[in-house]
Amino acid sequence: MRLFCTHDEGIMTPLITLKDIRLSFGGTPLFEGVTLSLQETTKACLVGRNGSGKSTLLKLIAQIYEPDDGDLFLKPSIRIAYLPQNPDFKNASTLLEYVQQGLPDSEKTELFRCEEYLDLVGLDKSLDINNLSGGEARRADLARAMVSEPDLLLLDEPTNHLDIETILWLESFLKTFRKALLVISHDRTFLKHITNKTLWLDRGTVKELNKGFGYFEEWSATILDQEERERSKLTKKIEEETRWSHQGITARRKRNQGRLRRLQTLRQERARQGGQERILRLQAEEGTLSGKVVVETHHLSKSFGEKVIVKDFTTRILRGDRIGFVGPNGVGKSTLLKLLTGRLKADSGKIKMGSNLTPLYIDQNRSALDPEKTLWETLCDKGGDQIMVQGTPRHVVGYLKDFLFSTSQVRSPVGSLSGGEQNRLLLAQQLARPSNLLILDEPTNDLDVESLDLLEEILSDYTGTIFLVSHDRDFLDRLVTSTFLMEGSGRIIEYAGGYTDALRQKSLGNSAREHLSEASSHLGKKNLSTEKKNKPKDRLGYKEKWRLENLPNEISKQEIHVEKIKEQLEDPALYQKDPEKFTSLSRQLETQQKTLEELEAEWLSLEEKRETFKEK
Repeated sequence: MRLFCTHDEGIMTPLITLKDIRLSFGGTPLFEGVTLSLQETTKACLVGRNGSGKSTLLKLIAQIYEPDDGDLFLKPSIRIAYLPQNPDFKNASTLLEYVQQGLPDSEKTELFRCEEYLDLVGLDKSLDINNLSGGEARRADLARAMVSEPDLLLLDEPTNHLDIETILWLESFLKTFRKALLVISHDRTFLKHITNKTLWLDRGTVKELNKGFGYFEEWSATILDQEERERSKLTKKIEEETRWSHQGITARRKRNQGRLRRLQTLRQERARQGGQERILRLQAEEGTLSGKVVVETHHLSKSFGEKVIVKDFTTRILRGDRIGFVGPNGVGKSTLLKLLTGRLKADSGKIKMGSNLTPLYIDQNRSALDPEKTLWETLCDKGGDQIMVQGTPRHVVGYLKDFLFSTSQVRSPVGSLSGGEQNRLLLAQQLARPSNLLILDEPTNDLDVESLDLLEEILSDYTGTIFLVSHDRDFLDRLVTSTFLMEGSGRIIEYAGGYTDALRQKSLGNSAREHLSEASSHLGKKNLSTEKKNKPKDRLGYKEKWRLENLPNEISKQEIHVEKIKEQLEDPALYQKDPEKFTSLSRQLETQQKTLEELEAEWLSLEEKRETFKEK
């Protein structure tokens, strides 16, 4: 590799430029002529499949690795900070010392800066460095990376092990961060909010889009469709190894639109359900059907010493429900899961487990995987070439292809896989087992966007009940029918829909409570006889009643309008033929989707108001 320091002569000089970078591991090429550049104001994401080399490329830019060939241009005096996937605290005895390691040698004595950044990420410097939780370790790593005040900040999966509250803080910080940023993350919402450039590492080369991650799916689908038209000229081997994967991914993205529409129907059913049992629309495999009621609790409470985890919690979970568990780290999500699955006894209250439950717990610790075994041996541990998947025999190669593994990988050792690939293999192994209650504790960690699409598809087709603990907002929004929001001090509120739906309903609920409080205060000042005489039978005014009756039709029309725009954007040739039209339609879609959300929020607010006064 040739390393150059460029000189600024009054023109906009890139912070860093890579040209024709090549790198091989064990004789196998990982990069073939990677070329990219980052400007001072660039906030880019690096996306690509697990095992494509994203983390390796980040380490090349951080100059931890050296390529076999190519040129690296650096702006003079550039300061680069790198946050790896897994923090290493071996060479530090205190938290303050660990953060101090992020300072340049000439600034090591400026401990006040270390304390400022620890305070910024919400950590006490007196914490025992050997007993940090996963989230605390991640925040310590962020403080260590940012304390040098770098010109270029490299982040490898920064949201792993962070709760949603901390992710939101990190988003806010990076939005105001005035230097360059390059981030690898599986969190779609996070990437959409902070990036203005997308780098796609695909089959050894990097493709650049001078727009944020929000445009990635349409852009990448256009490229893949164009390649599909040219693929007939390639050899059969390339067709077998690449055509399936990319064709499948494109199809999944299109199918996901239908899945999201189906999910909205499920959420509406759940919202209408209330205390009544809804009509079951999901059918489980014959022979694995659980009881209609999976779990039912009445005034459930659980504490550890003075810490209240669950207080007076009552719920009913039905067969086919998909429940998301959301809350800060340490609030007690895992404890609640253990209570609901009978693995932990409550202090008080009643819990009734459904009949014929076959639970399957996946916690992503990978302890079930033997690094010495091949992928084939992992799935066919008793020999042969068949694996039983929900009672149906499947050939091991075909089943592995469903999880985005190529034919050439099936005889490779598990230890040679990336972290995300190992997670995919674990999911393939565990999901083959019969179950009707799936408990997933942070299943999205280390998974790339394509693997998340695959997992979403598998879980959307799952006919049993799902309990999902996750900090991935987009994944929750796409999958769950109800959200259990754990607010601390034992308070748990159930909302219909995903995380975004929960926040919207929580906000509307707070507004409604404030309105009711003001109204009650005002009415309390009136004479009781006058109040009884003038009290209306229904608190909805004429205009509100009319809106409540007509909003469903408006919403339906708006949904059709949104779908028509989406259909136009799904044309793979549109971006190439008419970029301006593509951009215009994208903006229209954003506007129309916002209008749809506002209409839905208005309907929900009026419906809640009607229900509130009906109950009174």
